[in-house]
Amino acid sequence: MIIQDVINHLETLAPQAYAEDFDNTGLLVGNSQAKLTGILVTLDTLETVVDEATENNCNLIVSFHPIIFKGLKKLTGKTYVERTVLKAIQNNISIYAIHTALDNAKLGVNNIICEQLGLHNRKTLIPQLQTIKKLTTYAPISEAEALRQVLFNAGAGNIGNYSECSFNVEGTGTYKGNEDSNPTKGKKLEQHQEPESQISVTFAKHAESKVLKALFENHSYEEVAYEVVTLENTNQNIGMGMIGELEKPLSENDFLRLLKAKMNTESVRHTKLLEKPISKVAVLGGSGSFAISAAKRAGADMFVTADLKYHDFFQAENNIVLADIGHYESEQFTKNFLVTYLTKKITNFAVVLSKTNTNPVKYF
Repeated sequence: MIIQDVINHLETLAPQAYAEDFDNTGLLVGNSQAKLTGILVTLDTLETVVDEATENNCNLIVSFHPIIFKGLKKLTGKTYVERTVLKAIQNNISIYAIHTALDNAKLGVNNIICEQLGLHNRKTLIPQLQTIKKLTTYAPISEAEALRQVLFNAGAGNIGNYSECSFNVEGTGTYKGNEDSNPTKGKKLEQHQEPESQISVTFAKHAESKVLKALFENHSYEEVAYEVVTLENTNQNIGMGMIGELEKPLSENDFLRLLKAKMNTESVRHTKLLEKPISKVAVLGGSGSFAISAAKRAGADMFVTADLKYHDFFQAENNIVLADIGHYESEQFTKNFLVTYLTKKITNFAVVLSKTNTNPVKYF
């Protein structure tokens, strides 16, 4: 097995196509074609984590946060980032960061928080825009069914709980090949009319190259007529944050006690309690102040997130309770989830859960 095999599993779970534009995800250090010896999973990659990987004979670190975020102009070892990258290179250890690709994944960071809190009827809080595309192409009627099937097999035609979805219209296609053409139907330099089926299928953005490859490799025409457009339809499977419901409403104090225990946090900073039961809860792991308005619009009674600044708390406006549980605390179970996922996918290599507590924040 090579490192790219692990990356393929990770990108099936959380495709890089859905990482945020500001982020730096994917393979940050190392060679994807290197043979794998073992995998260490961590929330952050620090020098001590690289040492841990070396001790466990792991030459791939799967990290939630990227150690290289804003880019590096020098590698002199003057900063913790430079020292970490240098040590990884010196020890032939690759580093892969999944970050906002997993934030936006259906089974990612926010789903993990929902699991911890026992939330049901979960929905994406802020669906990512322009994640659904549509392919329209044309094929001889006699070949249309076979072409549809290969497109389905490549990932096209999935809509919610349905698969193999398409729209088809029969008509007549015309074309005339030049001297250099090699038509599979008709003759060069002669106009040809062919009974054709127009095939339209939708597909997820990350599957575009696979869908088009299937189209080109299986279409009988020398020149394939097709178009791909991006749709504005909302995709509830991709996006930031989640909102769900408690099985039974809790008082605000009881919910905060539950939150503190389940998320293993020493402190919860929150806005004024409104003396209302907590039923609908919105969550967003990591820095989530940008989603306060979305949580309010969704009718959440409580919004659980991290890194709220002083003025962010004013946005509650007595309509919602904002709860800041800490950045590390909101994402801490991510590495456990990734270990479980990779262990199921890869049975012949060690997948090690990092024992290093990388939380830089301490409480007195």
